[in-house]
Amino acid sequence: MIKKYILDLKREFSGYNGKKLSQDVMAGLTVAAVALPLALAFGVSSGADAASGLITAIIAGIFSGLLSGASYQISGPTGAMSAILLPLAAKYGIQGVLIAGLLSGILLLILAFLKIGKLVSYIPVPVIMGFTSGIAIIIALGQIDNFFGTVSEGTSAIEKLLSYGRLGFHPNLWAAGFGALAMLVMIVYPKKLSAYFPSSLAAIIAAVILNFILNPNAAESTVTEVGSIPQNLMTSHSLILTGIDFSKIKEFIMPAFSIAALGMIESLLCGASAGKMKGEKLDSTRELLAQGIGNILIPLFGGVPSTAAIARTSVVIKSGGQTRLAGVFHSVTLILSMFLLGGIMSRIPLSALAGVLMVTAFRMNDWSAMKRLFGNRLRYSIVQFVVTMAATVIFDLTIAIVIGVVLAMMLFVLKNCDLKVALSDVDDNKLTDCEDGIHKNIKIVYLTGPLFFGTQEQLTNALAELKNLRGIIFSMRGVPNIDDSAIVEMRTLLRDFRSDGVEVLFCGVQPKVMGALERAGFAQEVGADFFHWDAVSAIKRIDEQGK
Repeated sequence: MIKKYILDLKREFSGYNGKKLSQDVMAGLTVAAVALPLALAFGVSSGADAASGLITAIIAGIFSGLLSGASYQISGPTGAMSAILLPLAAKYGIQGVLIAGLLSGILLLILAFLKIGKLVSYIPVPVIMGFTSGIAIIIALGQIDNFFGTVSEGTSAIEKLLSYGRLGFHPNLWAAGFGALAMLVMIVYPKKLSAYFPSSLAAIIAAVILNFILNPNAAESTVTEVGSIPQNLMTSHSLILTGIDFSKIKEFIMPAFSIAALGMIESLLCGASAGKMKGEKLDSTRELLAQGIGNILIPLFGGVPSTAAIARTSVVIKSGGQTRLAGVFHSVTLILSMFLLGGIMSRIPLSALAGVLMVTAFRMNDWSAMKRLFGNRLRYSIVQFVVTMAATVIFDLTIAIVIGVVLAMMLFVLKNCDLKVALSDVDDNKLTDCEDGIHKNIKIVYLTGPLFFGTQEQLTNALAELKNLRGIIFSMRGVPNIDDSAIVEMRTLLRDFRSDGVEVLFCGVQPKVMGALERAGFAQEVGADFFHWDAVSAIKRIDEQGK
């Protein structure tokens, strides 16, 4: 793995010059402008604080970025991650989040060494869409308190929402005004300008300027603000390994699994999508290793768990980033912002960050794909999407993914296991030198679909009413496979028909199916003379036997 990493670095930096360096610097500055407001917002929405989100972006950008399985990945706090961290923080506090984050990093290393990353490709697209939309709902619901300046109780977004019925809903109109301003700026912001100056940053700047005008004294502010930004890379709640109570570590195993699962899925999907944009394939094993190391280090600085972020990654690619140094320059820019703009960032209204996150949550949804699903009435895909989305909102993320994948497998089986049985009389007009009606007591059974334990009853029921036949021909060209249960059923049908004096023949049997029939001894029981290439030769066989 180390040798491959060194070879990839040599290939990546081959011909590196001043021009490429300047492109990396500019791409780093651009993606930092996008990352800054999102890092602050996701830090707050994770149940920590804005400083934790900023530190996460810095540490992940350096370590996960440098070790990444591709040259373009930008890691940091994400909306999806904040959605599963918020209930964890509500239950265990920020230290619980840091411990779970550390354990998730260890789990990601294990997944990397087991080369589990390839399994992500088996998650169906509707399941991913449902999972993403569910997370978007959680993010939006989780920002109601910050947006309106209200108070709720509970460890999940649903519990918090329901608690308003007991606690009452008393919005701070000033806070709601700042949140609405941030949303309005992002919505009406010209798309052409977004390429040079992100709408989220413009929204935050507008909110800060207005806050300075309306609330010049932070101590007398009418809205809750971000608060002090540390002037170093260590927060007051940084995880100290010697302070961990290892007797309670088992309580964080399942949350750590959820964080690791999300980190794997989001990072690898981001890499696959961005890889197509840049024409560079992601090394999934090394990406998991990079995310694991990053998430082990981040809690030691007081940051929240991170993943590769598709929004920031796509920005760095579109901005002309050449190598993984663009991610490092993005982190350096965030460090300088922490030291130079800390005083200004401390005055950001939390409701403005909430407004940014609500718009971001809305934009997380793949609306064009959803329109295609519902517009084309793709029933199986719609069911996968809706169930996964609901499971994501109601249950744990890991459970939601499992439910979505299992459901997709079940629907696939249901969709593809249907056996079509068509009964047909022999059309004498299509046969040469044949009197009309001579074959009226012969039936051709056209089978299309797999013959297995789930479809054998369909075949039996379709043949139950057949009486007074001289011959029956099973046309099996449309049968791709057959299992032992179906062969047993076919053997019963063969014996019943033959006991009634009915000739039973088969035509168009595929080689794979024929092999299964031979191994089971069924082909030998039928006899080689009773297997034919097509129905015509089978009919001729019946005619010869009848003479």
